[in-house]
Amino acid sequence: MDTETWRWIWIGAALFLGMAEIVTAGFFMLPFAVGAVIAAALAFMDVAPAIQLIVFIATSLVALILLQRFVRHGDEKQAPVGANRFVDRTAVVLDAIKRTAGTGRVRMDSEEWRATTDGDDIAVGAEVRIIEVRGTRLVVEPTE
Repeated sequence: MDTETWRWIWIGAALFLGMAEIVTAGFFMLPFAVGAVIAAALAFMDVAPAIQLIVFIATSLVALILLQRFVRHGDEKQAPVGANRFVDRTAVVLDAIKRTAGTGRVRMDSEEWRATTDGDDIAVGAEVRIIEVRGTRLVVEPTE
C-alpha cells in the first residue's frame, strides 16, 4: 500500500479509537488513539509503514502503562464516604457492650451511637476502636 492509504488508515483508526474511548469506561482506548495519531504523523512524513506500525504499538503500550498508573494513583486518594468514614476512629463506651445482649452505646466526638462487638464484653468507660459499620450500629473492639 502507498503512504496515502496509510495516512487514511491511521486517521480513521485514531478517530474510531477516540470515539470508542468516549463510549467506554476505564481509559482503555485512549492510549491506542494516541498511538494512531503518532503513526498518522509518521505517515505524513513518509516514514515506512513497518516503522509506523512499530511506533504505533510502542507508543500505545507506553501510553497505556502511564495512563493506568495515573488512574490507579488517583483511585488511592479517595477518602472514605458515608458511614465508612468512622472506621478506625475511637469512641468511649457509655453503656456496657455485651455480646449476649446485642448492643451497648458509645460516644464518638459529640455523637452517641449504638454499638456491638464480635469479641468479649466491653465495660463502661473503655476506649474502643471502630472496625466496621453495620447498618446503624458501630462494630467496635477494645483499644489495648
